Order: sequence, then C-alpha cells, then structure tokens
Amino acid sequence: MRALGKAARRWLLLGHRWLGIVTGLFFALWIGSGLVMLSVPFPSLSQAERLARLPPLAWERVRISPGAALEASAISGVPADFALEMRGIEPVYRIAAGDGTRAVVSAHGGAKLGPVDATEARRIAGGPRSEAVWRDQWTVTARYDPLRPFHKVFLDDAGGTELYVSAVTGEIALETTRWARAWNWVGAVTHWVYLTPLRARPEAWRQVVLWLSGIASVTAITGLGIGIWRLRPRRRYRGGAVSPYRGLALWHHVFGMLGGATLLTFILSGWLSMNPNRWFSSLSPPETVRAAYAGAPGRLEAEVGDLAPLGVGEVRALRFIAIGGHWWAIPEGLAGPQPGRPLDAGRRAGNATLDEATLAAAGASAVDGGRLVGVERLISYDSYWYPHGDGRPLPVLRFVYDDPSATWLHIDPRNGAILNRLDRSGRLNRWLFEAPHRLDLPGLTRHPFAREGTQWVLCLLGSGIALTGVVAGARRLARR
Repeated sequence: MRALGKAARRWLLLGHRWLGIVTGLFFALWIGSGLVMLSVPFPSLSQAERLARLPPLAWERVRISPGAALEASAISGVPADFALEMRGIEPVYRIAAGDGTRAVVSAHGGAKLGPVDATEARRIAGGPRSEAVWRDQWTVTARYDPLRPFHKVFLDDAGGTELYVSAVTGEIALETTRWARAWNWVGAVTHWVYLTPLRARPEAWRQVVLWLSGIASVTAITGLGIGIWRLRPRRRYRGGAVSPYRGLALWHHVFGMLGGATLLTFILSGWLSMNPNRWFSSLSPPETVRAAYAGAPGRLEAEVGDLAPLGVGEVRALRFIAIGGHWWAIPEGLAGPQPGRPLDAGRRAGNATLDEATLAAAGASAVDGGRLVGVERLISYDSYWYPHGDGRPLPVLRFVYDDPSATWLHIDPRNGAILNRLDRSGRLNRWLFEAPHRLDLPGLTRHPFAREGTQWVLCLLGSGIALTGVVAGARRLARR
C-alpha cells in the first residue's frame, strides 16, 4: 500500500507538472483577457442604439396597411418579428418568420423589396466607402445568419466606426469602433477562442473549448490538491517552513493557496458554460412557448390612418406583436417602448390596454404541461433577475408555472415581450456558472464597483498562479 501510495503521489506530481506546461499559457490568456472584458464588451448593437440610427417614421409616406404588407411578404403564421421602420427615406415593413426567413415590404408602394446594393447601404449608414462581407470576426456567430451578406460601411470618422448593413433587409445590424476592435482581439476573441474559421463551425468550436477547459480543470484540481497536501502549518519542514518549495516554486505554492480555489471554480464554471452533455436549457424560449403565448390572431385589420395616432412624440419604429390571440402595436422611440395599444377596432374603441391581466391571460397556457400558478411584479432586482450587462429592464413580470421543469417566464410589461425562459436547470446554471465565473452574487450584483474590484483581486491572484507556472514550465523545458 505504501508503494502504491508513493506511485500515486509521483504520478499526481508528474501529471500536474506536464498538464501545467500544456495549459499554463491558456490560464494566463484566459485571466488576462477576462480582465479586458470587464471594461470592453464584444461589439454589438443594442435596440436603443439601433433606434438612434433610424430616422423618425415618415407617416405621410405610409400608404400600405400592416395586414396588406404581411400578405405581400408571403410569410405564413405569426411572425417572430414585425415592425414598421424607415429604410433610408422609405418606410418599410420588416417581417421575420420563426425560422429566420426575412421579408421587407415597402410601406409606400406595397412591393416586396429585394436586396440592398452597396450604394443604398452607404446611403443608409451615411458613409463614403463600403465593402461586401459574408462573415468576419465580428459577425461570426449564427445569430447573424438570416441577415447575411453584409455591406460593411466605413464612416471614416475619428473613432474608425464601421456599420454592418444587411443586404437582405437594409437594417444596420452591428456597429464597431477601432478601439473596441483592437481591445477585443486581446479580450473576448482570446477568452472565447473566437477564431473565425473555428467559430464559424459552432459544434467544432464547442468541442474544442470543452476539451481545453476540461483538461485545464484537471490541471487546477491536481494543483490545488498538491498545494494542500504539501502545506504543513503544524508539522513543519526543516527551518520551520510550511512549504517545501523555494524560489519561484514557493511563489507558485503561495499564489496557489491564496487563489487556487477561485481559479478552480473559474475554470470549472467556464467548462460548464459550454453546456456539456446539454445539461442546461437555453434562456431563449422555444418556439412552442412563443406560439402559445401569441395565440391565433386573425387578420391584422388596422388601416393606415390608425397607425400614426398610436405613438406619442417622435416614433422610430412601430412594432406589431400578437399576444393572446390579438394584435398589439408597440411604438418605440429614443426613450424606449411606449405602452402597447390594441389594433382590433373593438378593443381600440373600448380603450383596452396591454396590462398585467391581459399578459397573464396570454401566458396562462404558454407552457406545455403546466399551469400558470403565480405572477410576480418585480420592481427591484433579485437573485435571478439582476443587472447582467444587457440592460435588463424594471419593472418586470415573472410568470411561474407548475410544469415538470418548474418554468419561469420573464415578461416586459411595457411591450409584452418574453425576455427569457428560466427553468430548474437554468436556475441551477445561474449558481454553477454565472455566480462563480462572473461573480454575479447577491450583494455584488447591485454594487458594480465592488464586484469589479473583487474580480480584479481574484484575477490577479490567478495571474500569479498562471505566470509562475508558465515560467517554471519554460525553465524545465529549457533544461531538458
């Protein structure tokens, strides 16, 4: 047994040493890039930023009703997205099906519009130059697939702004700046292993990151185990030392004892973020939930003259959404969505509003196999609805169901939109990934400076572990 234990300890030491040589650089890159990501998010275009680049709706040029536009689009069923917006100087209906199919119908002439050419893209974005792009570093993910290809328009301003205009719909889908692009190469691109040829193949990318983070997790586990095993606070080593190491190895041991547990939870939670074995469900509600929530509305009967009075002030978009079997209009301006207004003639005459009771009635049968057993109105953040870097609104409605997955739906009461779906596995993932990896912990989520300061301290300790390990590994390889 002693011989077996000695052999096990030897293989533990050798395993950690060589795994550390292989993965140490990844630890250093992940920690350093994570610190960059605290200040520089991956390029995107929020709804507020998109609306800010749209001209106000030219109501006097709208001659086609939304119902006629929906018929002209040839999109069947209830659209996943349906809005009246401007495309340059022309008002258009942009319509998206549940499978991602897009159609654009002129609100002035009623014709279904074709692709946008480079000249029109430059006019929409307001830039002098453009180039055609199918997929690049900033549009690599699948969420952009229905909008491809793009015209990348260069604004030639001081910030090096580039706007991506979808050739399919003519909408501005993404904005990047020189500063964001430069920092993201050492931030999100490095942290997420977002190499375009790899990330363009989602499952291959997922497997690569799973294996890298999985092997790195073994390195962290063995390192923490060795660190605790070799620590002697009572029966000390020669000279009263609590560690048998000297020099750089001693620093590696010290950093490991101070930050090893945090580094282990960081890398394990990063591995879990890739959803191994599909343990966790998506936050995006499935199409069955969206369809049940929308119901089966009839023909959209609103006439052109009914549209302009729906909004207050300068409206940039008028969104049409089906909720509970009825059509609603959501005017959107620079201040965000305005209260929903009904489009059915009878409900307009009765001054119906998109209130909590209406939304609860629509959500009553939204989840298959479950009843709506509770509706909570959150006016402040809690452990499951908290600031997340994505502008989560307040107040918000939480629909609670008694289905086998214990589903929650979070609903925006302003426009009735389903913001996310959170079932039992999603709530577990919140504590296994978001809490340890992003420090989205109760108390810290409400105090961003304290949260970011804690992240810096813990990441610097992790950097100490990674850098001392990388240098030690390099020295050993050099000696060999």
